[in-house]
Amino acid sequence: MDLRSQEAILRLAESHGRDDIVVIIGAPDPESAEIAAETVRLGDPTYAGPLAGAQLGLEVFHVLHEEVQADVPPEVWDSQIGVMADILDVDGINAAIEEIRSRPLDG
Repeated sequence: MDLRSQEAILRLAESHGRDDIVVIIGAPDPESAEIAAETVRLGDPTYAGPLAGAQLGLEVFHVLHEEVQADVPPEVWDSQIGVMADILDVDGINAAIEEIRSRPLDG
């Protein structure tokens, strides 16, 4: 997750509150999905960006998660997202994100 995205997420969390934000990521593999999920829930694991040490505890899903798919109109899903489900490791990506979601927040 780049520094601009981290800044924007931090700003939104401060402005709108953490309970009103859900982060949808589109990482192409389990490793990058895990890092992005960890960044918005537990803080930037690289300690390089604005979310270093900032445990926002935000809800996070991958765009290919079935809960997200249920909220996307079928024609949009088919034309914009669906092909990704055929070529990416959906189970691995979702497992990586679920592992991060299951980690307890400090404090």
